[in-house]
Amino acid sequence: MSVSRKDIDSVNAILTVKIGKEDYQDKVEKELKELRKKAKVPGFRPGNVPMGMIQKMYGKSALAEQVNKLISDGLYGYIKENNLSILGEPMPVMDDKKVDFDTDDVFEFSFEIGLAPEIDVDIDAKDKVAYYEIEVTDEMVAKQMKAYTSRTGKNVVVDGPSIEGDMIRGDLTELGKEDGLKREGVIVMASYMSTDEEKKKFDGVSKDQEITFNPSKAYNGNEQEIRYLLHLEKDADVSSYTNDFMFKVTEISRFEEGPLNQELFDQAFGAGVVTTEEEFKVKIRESLALNMTPESDYKFLLDVSELLKKKAGDAKFPDAFLKRFMAANSENKSEEQIEEEYPKTIESLIWHLIKEKLVKKNNLKLEENDVKEFARKVARNQFAQYGMLNAPDEIVDNYIKDMLKDQKTLNNIVERAVEEKLIDLLKSKATLVKKSVSMEEFHAMATAESK
Repeated sequence: MSVSRKDIDSVNAILTVKIGKEDYQDKVEKELKELRKKAKVPGFRPGNVPMGMIQKMYGKSALAEQVNKLISDGLYGYIKENNLSILGEPMPVMDDKKVDFDTDDVFEFSFEIGLAPEIDVDIDAKDKVAYYEIEVTDEMVAKQMKAYTSRTGKNVVVDGPSIEGDMIRGDLTELGKEDGLKREGVIVMASYMSTDEEKKKFDGVSKDQEITFNPSKAYNGNEQEIRYLLHLEKDADVSSYTNDFMFKVTEISRFEEGPLNQELFDQAFGAGVVTTEEEFKVKIRESLALNMTPESDYKFLLDVSELLKKKAGDAKFPDAFLKRFMAANSENKSEEQIEEEYPKTIESLIWHLIKEKLVKKNNLKLEENDVKEFARKVARNQFAQYGMLNAPDEIVDNYIKDMLKDQKTLNNIVERAVEEKLIDLLKSKATLVKKSVSMEEFHAMATAESK
């Protein structure tokens, strides 16, 4: 087998794979012998089918299979040995040659390849890049404190008067009918009612108080809400339930937040790390700032990418090849759609090539431990979202093992871990112009960029 290369220009080439009988004959014979062992042909025991019959039945498909394997091995072996940076995948050259597996001994296949242009740009201290640090406000700290105390809070029963947000339980009796509907243990959350007139009837109520209200008006005829309140079947007709109901309060339940105490401090940040409310606030502020660093880093990377793409200037790409490749992999897209999307595709490719070059030039290697540590960071962030800031190492480790079993998740973590190393490198090389912005300002910038 031989592979030859013909350069069309600096970014287009043709690879031709030539396969002779000596390359595939032994492989095909071996494959046919294996098939003979398994073949089930009437009149013959397995393994005793004449070889000529096996050849007639499976010879062409076995030859085609081996030739296809040799093509793949030849193409990608050549690409790897010659360290070619290709875009997309090799595409068969469209010609009139026909392959005849019945008569041909020598096979020749040609493939177009698109070569990536050489882009070598970098960043240094002369480059001033804005780095936006998101301000942690007192309001954000207070909101996070409330989230902690809410997790350790509980519902308590009170006699009244009720306040907004209370859960009021009671017994319902339909008025105006002799056999009116009756329900016990009905829960009313007045804050979810649609009309103020009905909602106000539940302001400041106490246990054993009786309230006359109209469910149909309270929920503005919403059938789902009415069924839920009246404990009806999910498909029940609610059109007949337009009368007033008497509601007798049997219980008022109110959520009370947990106390700011040492137990909460230890749950949040570990035993003895925080001992006072003031220290708790400081620690929350620090953790919020840390949690927002990835957003600042990502914005920094976007800005650096724009700077480096400008430095790269206009790079030559195998346009016709790439458009053909896009068309082959996007069956539902028209030529017009591909033409419209192509500029953004090239922009993404330029940044991808710049990143690859920076990673290689700066020897940013990713070790197995780097992947595990990044996965640990991802896992702990996910646990933190559920209030488990100090999940036991054993639980986290088991979660990481399960997470890394999924190839898609593993690939995503590897990509993000490399990107994190790249961000750290770029931050160390550029001159950062730090700017403090509010969360609203930061999100406004991100929204403007996405348009």
